[in-house]
Amino acid sequence: MVKEFNLGDIVEMRKQHPCGSKDWEVIRLGADIKVKCCGCGRIVMLPRIKFEKDVKRIVRSNAVGEEA
Repeated sequence: MVKEFNLGDIVEMRKQHPCGSKDWEVIRLGADIKVKCCGCGRIVMLPRIKFEKDVKRIVRSNAVGEEA
């Protein structure tokens, strides 16, 4: 199952960042995914496989065309 992520999505990860936040913003997509911590602003790049495994849920989606 391939999960669909978009730039600007806010995702909740399974593990908490050392700053205390679990929310991350997707800032780059590709084979690797770059995310920015919503708590402290740290930027981390993860392989897509690890990222998809560690994501718990999408908190806020930034998908185009989903506005009600």
